[in-house]
Amino acid sequence: MGQEKMAETQQLIGKIAKIIDDSKTSNATHPRKLKELSAVRSKSPSLHHFSLAFTKTLTPLFQVLKRTASVERVVRFVSAFASARDPNDASDSDEFLEEFMKFLLVGAKAANKTARFRACQIISEIILRLPDDSEVSNEVWDEVIELMKLRVVDKVPLIRTLAVRALSRFVNDSENSDILDLFLEVLPLEQNSEVRKTIVLSLPPTNATSQVIIDCTMDVSESVRKAAYCVIANKFPLQSLSIKHRAIILQRGLADRSLAVSKECLKLMTDQWLAKCCNGDPVELLKYLDVETYETIGESVMESLLRAGLVKLHDGESIQQYILPGATNERSEGGLADYSTSIQLMEPEVSLYWRTVCKHLQMEAQAKGSDAAATTGTEAAVYASEASDNNDLLDRILPETVSDYINLVKAHIGAGANYHFASRQLLLLGEMLDFSDATIRKVASSFVQDLLFRALEHEVDDEGNKVVIGDGINLSGDRDWAVAVARLARKVHSATNEFEEVIFGVVEELARPCRERTADFLQWMHTLAVTGLLLENAKSFHWAVEPTELLRSLLLPGAKHVHLDVQRVAIWCLGLFGLLENKPSEELIKHLRISYVKGPSAISTVACKALFDLGMWHGPQEVDRAMGQNILPPLQEDNMPSSRINFSDTEGDLNIKLVDLLYVGFATNNWVGLENDDSESVQAVLGEGFAKILLLSEKYPSIPASFHPFLLSKVISLYFSTESNDLQRLKQCLSVFFEHYASLSANHKKCLSMSFVPVMRSMWPGIDGNSGGSSFTVSNMRKRAVQASRFLLQMMQAPLYAKGTGVEDDNGSNGSPQVIDGSAQLSVECGEEGLAIRIATEVLRFKTKKTPAEKSYVVALCKILASLHFRLSEQGPVKIMRRLLSRVCECVPGEKDVLKELKQMAERLKGLDEHPDQDLLEDEAKIIFGKLDLEFNLDIEGSTAVPQTPAPLSARPTRSRRRVRHEESTSDEEDSPATIKSVVPTAPGTGVPRSQRASKTAAMSKITASKALRIEEDSDADENSDVTSEDSNESLDA
Repeated sequence: MGQEKMAETQQLIGKIAKIIDDSKTSNATHPRKLKELSAVRSKSPSLHHFSLAFTKTLTPLFQVLKRTASVERVVRFVSAFASARDPNDASDSDEFLEEFMKFLLVGAKAANKTARFRACQIISEIILRLPDDSEVSNEVWDEVIELMKLRVVDKVPLIRTLAVRALSRFVNDSENSDILDLFLEVLPLEQNSEVRKTIVLSLPPTNATSQVIIDCTMDVSESVRKAAYCVIANKFPLQSLSIKHRAIILQRGLADRSLAVSKECLKLMTDQWLAKCCNGDPVELLKYLDVETYETIGESVMESLLRAGLVKLHDGESIQQYILPGATNERSEGGLADYSTSIQLMEPEVSLYWRTVCKHLQMEAQAKGSDAAATTGTEAAVYASEASDNNDLLDRILPETVSDYINLVKAHIGAGANYHFASRQLLLLGEMLDFSDATIRKVASSFVQDLLFRALEHEVDDEGNKVVIGDGINLSGDRDWAVAVARLARKVHSATNEFEEVIFGVVEELARPCRERTADFLQWMHTLAVTGLLLENAKSFHWAVEPTELLRSLLLPGAKHVHLDVQRVAIWCLGLFGLLENKPSEELIKHLRISYVKGPSAISTVACKALFDLGMWHGPQEVDRAMGQNILPPLQEDNMPSSRINFSDTEGDLNIKLVDLLYVGFATNNWVGLENDDSESVQAVLGEGFAKILLLSEKYPSIPASFHPFLLSKVISLYFSTESNDLQRLKQCLSVFFEHYASLSANHKKCLSMSFVPVMRSMWPGIDGNSGGSSFTVSNMRKRAVQASRFLLQMMQAPLYAKGTGVEDDNGSNGSPQVIDGSAQLSVECGEEGLAIRIATEVLRFKTKKTPAEKSYVVALCKILASLHFRLSEQGPVKIMRRLLSRVCECVPGEKDVLKELKQMAERLKGLDEHPDQDLLEDEAKIIFGKLDLEFNLDIEGSTAVPQTPAPLSARPTRSRRRVRHEESTSDEEDSPATIKSVVPTAPGTGVPRSQRASKTAAMSKITASKALRIEEDSDADENSDVTSEDSNESLDA
């Protein structure tokens, strides 16, 4: 009977195996083979019998890891069979599915990764194919879901991907909200791009997931970014996204470095947003983007649509349709007349639309005209015809006459602040008009003067004071408006020096009440704004008869005005004036220094910018020379400005150089009062200015090289300080600076090496007089310091750029320079060897009993020290470091992890030492320390042996040893896990080969027993405070 049953089972297995083998050939055979396998199941003696035979047949599949085409077809076939529900025998189908899922759950729990992978693969296929009317017990589904949630954090990325894919079907269920929480939790921590992509594709469209998906548009992986745009397109309608989110999506996608991602974003914008939500109307799409706030994004959208040919101009559509027939009959004798009855006002989106369309047509016409000039024959004729068509279309869109254009702009300006954006867009259209005719140019010149004479807008506060609207510096309080007016004026007055002469004439007329002292602060600000427009766009003083007259009669009096807003714009003009001078004047420099030293924050910020600009344009020595001969000699290494200058007791004629004066600003809290509108501060300007000087240090030889480490230390400390968190411009500027600074020059690496220890000293709490605080504050300060040290180490290890090897892109511009490994060319003071010796000597400064802060500081330095590498060619530094390392280990006796890393470093150094028996000569050591600017007495005769971990045991008798150990133990040793862990008895037979470890274990056991009976009365018990309890963990977690 048993043999007959086995024979029947083998026959059933053979039938199933034959069907599965046939399914490997092609997917086209699967429908027919599914019917055959269903027939075999229905004819089986029992469903349980069939299930056993089926699973036995599939067992070899769980041992194959390769994803070949035939194996994948088998997986699809098996999944389709398990998920298919036979309408003639639905109960058997559901029962078989339940038994098969239980079998797969066993495989998904297996320790073998191949079995887990195949089980998860089949489970995910079944879940995605399973019809909604399938009936499986809740217990089985709960077990499947819980197991797949465990597999989401599996160590194999492919298994994690399959688990996410399986759970994606349940992520929308309200009963399984924990699945969505799990996805959102693991997504930012996931390292594998394919898993991140699968998670993004599985996320449902909710308020909780929208921000997460949008954040994935900045993922480092191209496939993840592309998946994010795909999800946004398919799951998030345009109306469901906020204006900010719409703008961010398009800004990142259209400018993405990957062509595939930018195409996916363009597809989202055109197929979903433009076609489905906006009926193909670009203006309607712009309305969803708030172009007044996100103008550059609106421009990018229009440029993309124009390049793709998706902007269709219909007959009769042009700017002229906004100029009603009555507008051509009205003229104004000057000023801004009311054209509201004859001009149809444009919405902001419409004005941006027409400006970008006209700009595109003009550029296309110019490009085709250039192509026609560069070719001959039929090709040239085709290009010329295309250029002519574009020009004709542009002429049809633009206003027929310049007078119509001026009336259109005046109407929008007169309509008030709501049409300020549209007015500026129309001003920019003026660059595309022809002003060659003298009569037309005269009309346009009158309009330009009207714009320049237009007073600043203001409002009155509750106390009756006038408050200027805008930034208080540029014309009309808007830099973009000032740029548009300047470009139009430059187009109208294109002759040599004509632009400067016309603007200067306006300045002279506006300045008359200022000279007569009858102007209020609004007139002063207006005059200075026009003056700044002139100085910013002028190339020289050839147009001015006497430039000093402008300085003394307008700019300097404005800088001394009682109103702070007038002072600020005047200081800005002084900086622009100094850039046009061949040599900076004494009066100008002196007043900028006074404003920087004594002014409130807003004034000092502008003055600081001006001083940096003048110093970088003329050179610091020229700026110092402008102050006369009463200047200190060049800075020496021991003459650095370390103390604060009492700014309140000076009138600006400080006997100190420009760079020194700016440097002292880092340590001065003298600026109080007004805050800038752009949230900048003097500290931010100092950081950005000195970063530029350091990056271009070769252009400023008057600044001693010995001063560079002081500047760099301040810049690094500012970058990692909590005060810079709100200064986003500074953070962005310095991040770009650090990215390139270390790789540009070997001297920069030397400067980094010299700055490392000063930066760590200045940032570490509790040493060198640095303030501490609560345990939480101290912990955060240490984390920031360790983060800075790792950041510096990363820059030190970055390879140098090859000089003159920029990579040229498609546009002909130079991209990032090529990177070469310049470690072989670096000298000791520029390489990692010099930094290692500096750190070692810094550690050896703390020889006596250390405070908790000093102890944590030394441990942090030692961990960085162990990460440095030496070159085989530098035998002198290798020998010095071997001597220093043995003494460094003595400074951290209780830190087992650190000692282990230092011991590994010592082994590496021993392998690099080509002549370990030869001692380093004292003169050679002095030469190396001299290159590093270090004064250190190295014990040439000392030992290079590194102490054992944690420390060698004493050779005294057992009782005395225990007593001494008891007396010298510290609170850190008593609380360490190594001493309180219970001792596991050694198994028989293992005592002889591991006698040394067993004896050490016995000794530690005795010490532990002794400590358990002792009451802690050590005078150093306070070392285990909140400050030191984080020494081994929190200090290096940052």
